[in-house]
Amino acid sequence: MATFVRRGNVWQAKIRQKGRKIIARTFDTKTAAEKWARSIERDLDQGTFLPSTAAERTTVAEAVDRYVKEIMPRLAKGGKASMSVLSRLKTELGSLSLALLDASHISAYREKMLKRYSLQTVRHDLGFLNRILKCCQIDWGIHLPRGLPTALVRMPPQPRSRDRRLCEGEEEKLLAVAGEYGDGQIADMIAFALETAMRRTELASIHAEHVDWGKKYVLLPKTKTGEPRRVPLSPRALQILRDRKRDIGPLWDLRPDSISQAFVRVCAAAGIEDLRFHDLRHEATSRLFELGFNMMEVAAFTGHKSLAMLKRYTHLRPEDLAQKLEMKYSVPAKRGRPRKL
Repeated sequence: MATFVRRGNVWQAKIRQKGRKIIARTFDTKTAAEKWARSIERDLDQGTFLPSTAAERTTVAEAVDRYVKEIMPRLAKGGKASMSVLSRLKTELGSLSLALLDASHISAYREKMLKRYSLQTVRHDLGFLNRILKCCQIDWGIHLPRGLPTALVRMPPQPRSRDRRLCEGEEEKLLAVAGEYGDGQIADMIAFALETAMRRTELASIHAEHVDWGKKYVLLPKTKTGEPRRVPLSPRALQILRDRKRDIGPLWDLRPDSISQAFVRVCAAAGIEDLRFHDLRHEATSRLFELGFNMMEVAAFTGHKSLAMLKRYTHLRPEDLAQKLEMKYSVPAKRGRPRKL
């Protein structure tokens, strides 16, 4: 049963029910307090009431801080790469309580960020906010009275994936110039990336003790997904590692950011335009398919968990496919008919 008490200029409504904690809220008018009380009592009678006290007392900033403390340490590298995302969320939405956060706030955040950052960055921000809110509901038992507001917000369109591949002669030119850069280490890293489709952070993290020479693979204990991965090594990749001549410790002396900087300088010196180190991962993935590996086999190299992401890294040249078609039709099938594709 609800009771109403005037405290100065406000009214406090309290609802007591056996077996439950007192449910209370303060309003500016008694009419508002009575309306709220009737709504809560109706939900209690129907068995649909879910307390939102925790959501009312918890701000978005506090939820982010708890996520950083409890969840981030489990992510790859402690989630350091995502700290800028969390900082933006705290700055723009942090003062709101979880109970008040709704789709309109998130939509406004999306539009504001789209004026400053790329589509992919904004998609990443909204995805991270969605994970935090789900964590509140599922792991921490914080009922969100408005449901999951991120589910009602339209994601920005997926940005067009880069489809830059090495043109004829570019690989040779790139490796030749890279071989003269510094101690030539960047040349080995470029060649190794083309053989394994590894990310620059994965390349930089390889230790000599991670290489299984007998089974011909390298173990990546920490990856972007947070899960270890064993990457098969081609004869060329194995030879590159053997030439490093290290029995223990990191095989490369360059940090991820240094790899990118060196690559930019090498491309400039080689006269190669619009090529990033990450494009080598696209190139290597496409080459694996061209060699005849199936999707599951290529995913074992790249670590992609979905066909959609694997597809974004695969850019098969139409002229190569046309040549493959020509080869298939040039071999006569039984009874003189062309083979079926």
